[in-house]
Amino acid sequence: MPKRCAPLVFVCLWSTGFIVARSIAPWADPCLFLTARFAVTALVLAALARSFGLPWPGMRLTLGHLAAGGLSNGLYLAAGYQAVAFGLSPGLMALAGALQPPLTAFLAAMFLGESFSFRRAAGMGTALAGVGLAVWPALAASGETPLPPAALALAGGSVLAATLGALAQKTGLAATDLRPAGALQHCGAALVTLVLAVVWGEERFVLSATVVTALAWSVAGLSLGATTLLVWLVRQGEAARAVALLFLVPPLAAVWSWVFFEAGLDALQAVGFALALGGMALARDGTGPSRPVRANRRQDGGMGNRGWETAVRRAGRESGAPGRPGHR
Repeated sequence: MPKRCAPLVFVCLWSTGFIVARSIAPWADPCLFLTARFAVTALVLAALARSFGLPWPGMRLTLGHLAAGGLSNGLYLAAGYQAVAFGLSPGLMALAGALQPPLTAFLAAMFLGESFSFRRAAGMGTALAGVGLAVWPALAASGETPLPPAALALAGGSVLAATLGALAQKTGLAATDLRPAGALQHCGAALVTLVLAVVWGEERFVLSATVVTALAWSVAGLSLGATTLLVWLVRQGEAARAVALLFLVPPLAAVWSWVFFEAGLDALQAVGFALALGGMALARDGTGPSRPVRANRRQDGGMGNRGWETAVRRAGRESGAPGRPGHR
Protein backbone atom coordinates (compact mmCIF):
# COMPACT_ATOMS: atom_id res chain seq x y z
CA MET A 1 0.00 0.00 0.00
CA PRO A 2 1.43 3.44 -0.93
CA LYS A 3 2.44 5.45 2.12
CA ARG A 4 0.20 8.37 1.11
CA CYS A 5 -2.87 6.10 1.24
CA ALA A 6 -2.20 4.83 4.77
CA PRO A 7 -3.88 7.72 6.66
CA LEU A 8 -7.09 7.45 4.63
CA VAL A 9 -7.21 3.66 5.01
CA PHE A 10 -6.63 3.97 8.76
CA VAL A 11 -9.47 6.46 9.29
CA CYS A 12 -11.93 4.43 7.20
CA LEU A 13 -11.10 1.23 9.08
CA TRP A 14 -10.98 2.67 12.59
CA SER A 15 -14.28 4.54 12.24
CA THR A 16 -16.10 1.23 11.71
CA GLY A 17 -15.54 0.40 15.38
CA PHE A 18 -18.86 2.12 16.11
CA ILE A 19 -20.67 -0.35 13.85
CA VAL A 20 -19.09 -3.28 15.66
CA ALA A 21 -19.92 -1.92 19.12
CA ARG A 22 -23.52 -1.30 18.17
CA SER A 23 -24.04 -4.63 16.40
CA ILE A 24 -22.75 -6.83 19.26
CA ALA A 25 -24.64 -5.01 22.03
CA PRO A 26 -27.56 -7.50 22.17
CA TRP A 27 -25.26 -10.54 22.11
CA ALA A 28 -22.01 -9.94 23.99
CA ASP A 29 -20.66 -7.85 26.85
CA PRO A 30 -17.98 -5.45 25.59
CA CYS A 31 -14.95 -6.55 27.62
CA LEU A 32 -15.54 -10.23 26.86
CA PHE A 33 -15.83 -9.40 23.17
CA LEU A 34 -12.69 -7.25 23.29
CA THR A 35 -10.80 -10.06 25.07
CA ALA A 36 -11.71 -12.47 22.27
CA ARG A 37 -10.72 -9.91 19.64
CA PHE A 38 -7.34 -9.14 21.20
CA ALA A 39 -6.52 -12.79 21.93
CA VAL A 40 -7.23 -13.92 18.35
CA THR A 41 -5.21 -11.00 16.97
CA ALA A 42 -2.27 -11.83 19.23
CA LEU A 43 -2.30 -15.45 18.04
CA VAL A 44 -2.40 -14.41 14.37
CA LEU A 45 0.49 -11.96 14.76
CA ALA A 46 2.53 -14.44 16.80
CA ALA A 47 2.07 -17.03 14.06
CA LEU A 48 3.21 -14.49 11.45
CA ALA A 49 6.25 -13.54 13.52
CA ARG A 50 7.19 -17.20 13.88
CA SER A 51 6.66 -18.01 10.21
CA PHE A 52 8.96 -15.14 9.17
CA GLY A 53 11.57 -16.08 11.77
CA LEU A 54 11.43 -12.67 13.44
CA PRO A 55 13.26 -12.11 16.75
CA TRP A 56 11.32 -11.50 19.95
CA PRO A 57 12.40 -8.75 22.35
CA GLY A 58 13.98 -9.36 25.72
CA MET A 59 12.12 -9.23 29.02
CA ARG A 60 12.35 -5.47 29.52
CA LEU A 61 10.91 -4.62 26.11
CA THR A 62 8.33 -7.41 26.40
CA LEU A 63 6.96 -5.83 29.57
CA GLY A 64 6.94 -2.46 27.81
CA HIS A 65 4.92 -3.86 24.91
CA LEU A 66 2.44 -5.52 27.27
CA ALA A 67 1.96 -2.23 29.13
CA ALA A 68 1.62 -0.17 25.94
CA GLY A 69 -0.98 -2.55 24.52
CA GLY A 70 -2.83 -2.68 27.79
CA LEU A 71 -3.12 1.11 27.68
CA SER A 72 -3.67 1.94 24.00
CA ASN A 73 -5.98 -0.97 23.21
CA GLY A 74 -7.29 -2.59 26.37
CA LEU A 75 -7.92 0.23 28.85
CA TYR A 76 -8.77 2.76 26.14
CA LEU A 77 -11.61 0.74 24.60
CA ALA A 78 -12.84 -0.93 27.79
CA ALA A 79 -13.06 2.36 29.69
CA GLY A 80 -14.79 4.06 26.78
CA TYR A 81 -17.42 1.33 26.47
CA GLN A 82 -18.00 1.30 30.22
CA ALA A 83 -18.35 5.10 30.33
CA VAL A 84 -21.23 4.84 27.88
CA ALA A 85 -22.72 1.98 29.91
CA PHE A 86 -22.55 4.21 33.02
CA GLY A 87 -24.63 6.90 31.36
CA LEU A 88 -22.28 8.99 29.20
CA SER A 89 -23.87 9.63 25.81
CA PRO A 90 -22.01 8.27 22.75
CA GLY A 91 -21.78 11.85 21.46
CA LEU A 92 -19.99 13.03 24.59
CA MET A 93 -17.69 10.01 24.48
CA ALA A 94 -16.82 10.84 20.87
CA LEU A 95 -16.13 14.44 21.86
CA ALA A 96 -13.96 13.26 24.75
CA GLY A 97 -12.06 10.99 22.37
CA ALA A 98 -11.34 14.01 20.16
CA LEU A 99 -9.28 15.43 23.03
CA GLN A 100 -6.63 12.77 22.44
CA PRO A 101 -4.86 14.53 19.52
CA PRO A 102 -4.27 17.85 21.36
CA LEU A 103 -3.26 16.01 24.53
CA THR A 104 -0.84 13.87 22.52
CA ALA A 105 0.59 16.95 20.80
CA PHE A 106 1.11 18.71 24.15
CA LEU A 107 2.81 15.75 25.83
CA ALA A 108 4.89 14.94 22.72
CA ALA A 109 6.15 18.53 22.68
CA MET A 110 7.05 18.29 26.38
CA PHE A 111 8.70 14.88 26.47
CA LEU A 112 9.67 13.99 22.88
CA GLY A 113 10.70 17.41 21.60
CA GLU A 114 8.07 17.51 18.85
CA SER A 115 6.97 20.86 17.47
CA PHE A 116 3.72 22.46 18.61
CA SER A 117 3.30 25.46 16.32
CA PHE A 118 0.46 27.97 16.16
CA ARG A 119 -0.55 26.36 12.86
CA ARG A 120 -0.93 22.96 14.50
CA ALA A 121 -2.81 24.40 17.48
CA ALA A 122 -5.19 26.28 15.18
CA GLY A 123 -5.78 23.15 13.12
CA MET A 124 -6.57 21.08 16.17
CA GLY A 125 -8.93 23.74 17.50
CA THR A 126 -10.77 23.86 14.19
CA ALA A 127 -10.98 20.08 14.00
CA LEU A 128 -12.25 19.86 17.57
CA ALA A 129 -15.01 22.34 16.74
CA GLY A 130 -15.87 20.24 13.69
CA VAL A 131 -16.16 17.12 15.82
CA GLY A 132 -18.48 19.00 18.16
CA LEU A 133 -20.78 19.91 15.28
CA ALA A 134 -20.66 16.37 13.87
CA VAL A 135 -21.79 14.82 17.16
CA TRP A 136 -24.16 17.66 18.09
CA PRO A 137 -27.36 15.65 17.40
CA ALA A 138 -26.19 12.98 19.86
CA LEU A 139 -25.33 15.67 22.39
CA ALA A 140 -28.71 17.36 21.97
CA ALA A 141 -30.51 14.03 22.31
CA SER A 142 -28.92 13.48 25.71
CA GLY A 143 -30.67 16.66 26.90
CA GLU A 144 -30.00 17.71 30.47
CA THR A 145 -29.28 14.23 31.77
CA PRO A 146 -26.84 14.52 34.68
CA LEU A 147 -23.37 13.17 34.02
CA PRO A 148 -22.30 10.45 36.48
CA PRO A 149 -18.83 11.18 37.93
CA ALA A 150 -17.81 7.56 37.32
CA ALA A 151 -18.64 7.89 33.62
CA LEU A 152 -16.62 11.11 33.32
CA ALA A 153 -13.67 9.50 35.12
CA LEU A 154 -13.77 6.51 32.79
CA ALA A 155 -13.92 8.77 29.72
CA GLY A 156 -10.92 10.74 30.95
CA GLY A 157 -9.04 7.55 31.76
CA SER A 158 -9.81 6.22 28.30
CA VAL A 159 -8.33 9.29 26.59
CA LEU A 160 -5.27 9.36 28.83
CA ALA A 161 -4.61 5.64 28.31
CA ALA A 162 -4.80 6.00 24.52
CA THR A 163 -2.46 9.01 24.63
CA LEU A 164 0.18 7.31 26.77
CA GLY A 165 -0.04 4.17 24.66
CA ALA A 166 0.53 6.17 21.47
CA LEU A 167 3.52 8.04 22.93
CA ALA A 168 5.03 4.72 24.07
CA GLN A 169 5.36 3.74 20.42
CA LYS A 170 8.03 6.46 20.03
CA THR A 171 10.31 4.96 22.68
CA GLY A 172 12.54 1.90 22.57
CA LEU A 173 9.49 -0.21 21.73
CA ALA A 174 9.91 0.94 18.14
CA ALA A 175 12.98 -1.31 17.86
CA THR A 176 10.68 -4.34 17.61
CA ASP A 177 9.18 -5.44 14.31
CA LEU A 178 5.46 -4.70 14.04
CA ARG A 179 4.47 -8.39 14.06
CA PRO A 180 5.98 -9.52 17.37
CA ALA A 181 5.29 -6.07 18.82
CA GLY A 182 1.64 -6.32 17.81
CA ALA A 183 1.34 -9.82 19.24
CA LEU A 184 2.68 -8.71 22.61
CA GLN A 185 0.64 -5.51 22.72
CA HIS A 186 -2.61 -7.29 21.89
CA CYS A 187 -1.75 -9.90 24.52
CA GLY A 188 -1.40 -7.09 27.05
CA ALA A 189 -4.74 -5.66 25.91
CA ALA A 190 -6.44 -9.06 26.29
CA LEU A 191 -5.14 -9.40 29.85
CA VAL A 192 -6.51 -5.96 30.78
CA THR A 193 -9.96 -6.53 29.28
CA LEU A 194 -10.18 -10.02 30.82
CA VAL A 195 -9.48 -8.64 34.28
CA LEU A 196 -12.01 -5.83 33.76
CA ALA A 197 -14.62 -8.31 32.52
CA VAL A 198 -14.24 -10.22 35.79
CA VAL A 199 -14.29 -7.05 37.90
CA TRP A 200 -17.40 -5.72 36.15
CA GLY A 201 -19.14 -9.10 36.28
CA GLU A 202 -19.51 -9.60 32.54
CA GLU A 203 -20.70 -13.05 31.44
CA ARG A 204 -22.81 -12.62 28.30
CA PHE A 205 -21.18 -13.92 25.10
CA VAL A 206 -23.49 -15.60 22.58
CA LEU A 207 -21.77 -17.03 19.50
CA SER A 208 -24.38 -15.76 17.07
CA ALA A 209 -23.71 -15.10 13.40
CA THR A 210 -23.57 -11.38 14.21
CA VAL A 211 -20.93 -11.84 16.89
CA VAL A 212 -18.80 -14.14 14.72
CA THR A 213 -18.96 -11.69 11.80
CA ALA A 214 -18.18 -8.73 14.05
CA LEU A 215 -15.29 -10.61 15.65
CA ALA A 216 -13.82 -11.51 12.26
CA TRP A 217 -13.99 -7.89 11.11
CA SER A 218 -12.64 -6.61 14.42
CA VAL A 219 -9.60 -8.86 14.14
CA ALA A 220 -8.93 -8.29 10.43
CA GLY A 221 -10.07 -4.70 9.93
CA LEU A 222 -9.68 -3.01 13.30
CA SER A 223 -6.76 -4.79 14.98
CA LEU A 224 -4.61 -6.21 12.17
CA GLY A 225 -5.54 -3.31 9.90
CA ALA A 226 -6.27 -0.05 11.72
CA THR A 227 -4.28 -0.56 14.93
CA THR A 228 -1.19 -1.78 13.09
CA LEU A 229 -1.44 1.14 10.67
CA LEU A 230 -1.66 3.65 13.52
CA VAL A 231 1.44 2.23 15.22
CA TRP A 232 3.26 2.28 11.88
CA LEU A 233 2.23 5.90 11.23
CA VAL A 234 3.39 6.97 14.71
CA ARG A 235 6.75 5.26 14.13
CA GLN A 236 7.13 6.91 10.72
CA GLY A 237 6.79 10.50 11.94
CA GLU A 238 5.57 12.70 14.75
CA ALA A 239 3.11 11.18 17.18
CA ALA A 240 0.91 14.31 17.13
CA ARG A 241 0.80 14.29 13.34
CA ALA A 242 -0.35 10.67 13.22
CA VAL A 243 -2.89 10.93 16.04
CA ALA A 244 -4.46 14.03 14.43
CA LEU A 245 -6.16 11.59 12.06
CA LEU A 246 -8.46 10.60 14.93
CA PHE A 247 -10.30 13.91 14.48
CA LEU A 248 -12.00 12.37 11.44
CA VAL A 249 -13.26 9.27 13.25
CA PRO A 250 -16.40 10.71 14.96
CA PRO A 251 -17.66 12.50 11.81
CA LEU A 252 -17.03 9.44 9.66
CA ALA A 253 -18.73 7.24 12.27
CA ALA A 254 -21.80 9.46 11.86
CA VAL A 255 -21.68 8.75 8.13
CA TRP A 256 -21.45 4.99 8.76
CA SER A 257 -24.41 5.30 11.14
CA TRP A 258 -26.39 6.99 8.37
CA VAL A 259 -25.41 4.27 5.86
CA PHE A 260 -25.93 1.17 8.01
CA PHE A 261 -28.49 2.22 10.62
CA GLU A 262 -30.44 4.92 8.76
CA ALA A 263 -29.57 7.51 11.38
CA GLY A 264 -30.08 11.16 10.52
CA LEU A 265 -27.33 13.16 8.84
CA ASP A 266 -28.06 16.88 8.58
CA ALA A 267 -26.30 19.92 7.16
CA LEU A 268 -24.77 20.83 10.51
CA GLN A 269 -23.01 17.47 10.67
CA ALA A 270 -21.76 17.91 7.11
CA VAL A 271 -20.28 21.30 8.08
CA GLY A 272 -18.69 19.63 11.10
CA PHE A 273 -17.15 16.95 8.89
CA ALA A 274 -15.70 19.64 6.60
CA LEU A 275 -14.27 21.57 9.56
CA ALA A 276 -12.78 18.40 11.06
CA LEU A 277 -11.21 17.52 7.71
CA GLY A 278 -9.74 20.99 7.20
CA GLY A 279 -8.51 21.24 10.77
CA MET A 280 -6.93 17.80 10.61
CA ALA A 281 -5.10 18.71 7.40
CA LEU A 282 -3.86 21.94 8.98
CA ALA A 283 -2.72 20.14 12.13
CA ARG A 284 -0.77 17.60 10.07
CA ASP A 285 0.78 20.21 7.79
CA GLY A 286 3.60 22.63 8.31
CA THR A 287 6.10 20.50 10.21
CA GLY A 288 7.71 17.67 8.35
CA PRO A 289 7.73 14.23 9.88
CA SER A 290 10.66 13.10 11.94
CA ARG A 291 12.82 10.26 10.75
CA PRO A 292 11.17 6.86 11.02
CA VAL A 293 12.45 4.30 13.49
CA ARG A 294 13.32 0.94 12.01
CA ALA A 295 13.14 -2.35 13.80
CA ASN A 296 16.49 -3.89 14.68
CA ARG A 297 17.42 -7.42 13.75
CA ARG A 298 18.92 -8.07 17.17
CA GLN A 299 16.81 -7.11 20.13
CA ASP A 300 17.60 -7.25 23.78
CA GLY A 301 15.83 -6.16 26.91
CA GLY A 302 19.03 -4.88 28.56
CA MET A 303 19.67 -1.18 29.00
CA GLY A 304 23.06 -1.55 27.39
CA ASN A 305 21.78 -2.87 24.06
CA ARG A 306 23.07 -0.61 21.33
CA GLY A 307 20.13 -1.25 19.01
CA TRP A 308 17.61 -0.24 21.66
CA GLU A 309 19.56 2.89 22.63
CA THR A 310 19.83 3.90 18.97
CA ALA A 311 16.10 3.41 18.47
CA VAL A 312 15.32 5.54 21.53
CA ARG A 313 17.60 8.33 20.36
CA ARG A 314 16.22 8.25 16.83
CA ALA A 315 12.68 8.26 18.15
CA GLY A 316 12.85 11.24 20.44
CA ARG A 317 16.41 12.37 21.25
CA GLU A 318 19.21 13.91 19.33
CA SER A 319 22.03 11.50 18.59
CA GLY A 320 24.91 11.15 16.22
CA ALA A 321 24.93 7.37 16.33
CA PRO A 322 24.38 5.74 12.93
CA GLY A 323 21.28 3.62 12.42
CA ARG A 324 21.39 -0.12 11.92
CA PRO A 325 19.58 -2.01 9.19
CA GLY A 326 16.39 -3.71 10.24
CA HIS A 327 13.32 -5.63 9.25
CA ARG A 328 10.37 -4.03 7.52
